[in-house]
Amino acid sequence: MKLAARVGKVSPSLTLVISAKAKAMKAEGLDVCSFSAGEPDFDTPAHIKEAAKKALDEGKTKYGAAAGEPKLREAIAHKLQKENGLDYQAENVIVTNGGKHSLFNMMLALIEEGDEVIIPAPYWLSYPEMVRLAGGTPVIVSTNAATGYKITPDRLRASITPKTKLFILNSPSNPTGMVYTPAEVKALAEVIVENDILVVSDEIYEKILYDGAEHLSIGAVGSEIFGRTIISNGFAKAFSMTGWRLGYLAGPVELIKATTTIQGHATSNVCTFAQYGAIAALTQPQDCVEEMRIAFAARRQVMFDSLNAIPGLSCPKPNGAFYLFVDITKTGLKSLEFCNKLLDSHHVAAIPGIAFGDDDCIRLSYATDMASIEKGMTRLEQFVLNVT
Repeated sequence: MKLAARVGKVSPSLTLVISAKAKAMKAEGLDVCSFSAGEPDFDTPAHIKEAAKKALDEGKTKYGAAAGEPKLREAIAHKLQKENGLDYQAENVIVTNGGKHSLFNMMLALIEEGDEVIIPAPYWLSYPEMVRLAGGTPVIVSTNAATGYKITPDRLRASITPKTKLFILNSPSNPTGMVYTPAEVKALAEVIVENDILVVSDEIYEKILYDGAEHLSIGAVGSEIFGRTIISNGFAKAFSMTGWRLGYLAGPVELIKATTTIQGHATSNVCTFAQYGAIAALTQPQDCVEEMRIAFAARRQVMFDSLNAIPGLSCPKPNGAFYLFVDITKTGLKSLEFCNKLLDSHHVAAIPGIAFGDDDCIRLSYATDMASIEKGMTRLEQFVLNVT
C-alpha cells in the first residue's frame, strides 16, 4: 500500500508514545511514576458531570450544529468578553473536538503551500506537524532558559519574511510553563501589526498561574491586533476534562465559517451532551478551578525544589501550566536516551525535550499526586547519580 506523502512529513506524538509505554508497564504490575502526560489527575467536577447526565436524560443525544450548540457558543463568547477583554460574539466561535482540533481546523483553513508559520522553541510538539500537514513551512525560532524561553520582539521581527502568514503564541507554555508578561505581549503585538501577519494565541493553560503571574490575551491589546488574532482554548486543563474532547476557536467570522465547513465534512458536531457539561463549566462557580490550581502550586514547589537539589539538573521556576522543563546537559545524555533509560531502569516516565525542539532538556508534568512526585524525585536523583 502506498500512503500519501504528507504522512511521511510528520512524526508520531512522543508524549502519547511515552505515556502509552508507561501505562503498559503499570498494567504489567510495575510501580511506575509517570510525569509524562499533560493531564490533571483530578476527577471532572461533579456539577459538570451532572449537567452532562441531565442532558442525556433529556435526550440531548442527536446530531447538533457543526459549529457547536448555540448556548455553548454564547457562553464562550461571554467568557471571552468578560474574562479576556475580547469583543467576540457567538458567530465568532466554533466548538471543536478538543483544543488540538481547533488548531488543526485553523491550519487547514488558513495555511497554503509555501506559507511560513513562526513557532518559538521549545514548542508544543504538534504545532510544526500541523503546519506541515496543511502544506506550510514551520519556521522554528529557538529560545533558552536565559531569556525565560520567550521570543523577543527583535527575534520575531527578524524571522518574518514576505512568506510569513502566522505566528504561534503559547502562554502559559507547554512545555516550559513560562508566561509572557503583559508588557511582553504588547511588544509582540506591535511587531505583528507592523508586519501585517496573523497570530494564533493558544490559551489552554490561561487559568493555571502562580506567583502573581498575569495572563493577557494578545487580542485585548488594541483594535489593530484584535483583527489579526485567533484564539484557541478548551476545557481539558482548567476543568480536568481531557477525555471530554471539548475545545474552541474564536476569531474573524470568515475564519469560523471556513473551519465550520471543514469540521462539517470531518467530524460534524462535537458530542452533544458533553457540550452541556461545558456550558456548566463556564456558567457555574469557578471554585473547582482554584482548588486545582492551589494543589498544582504546592506540587510545583516540591518538584522544583527537588529537581534543583539534584547535581547535574536545573530548571527555571515556571509561572504557569503544570510542567518543569529540565536541563540535562550535565548528564552527558540526550533527551530520548535519558528518558528511555530512566523509564526502563527506575520506572519514571518523562518526555524527551527533542519532541519540543530542545534535545538537552526533558519535560516533567506535576499534574499527579504528591506521593508520586516525592517517590519519583527520589528515583530520578538515584538515576542521575548513577549516570554522572
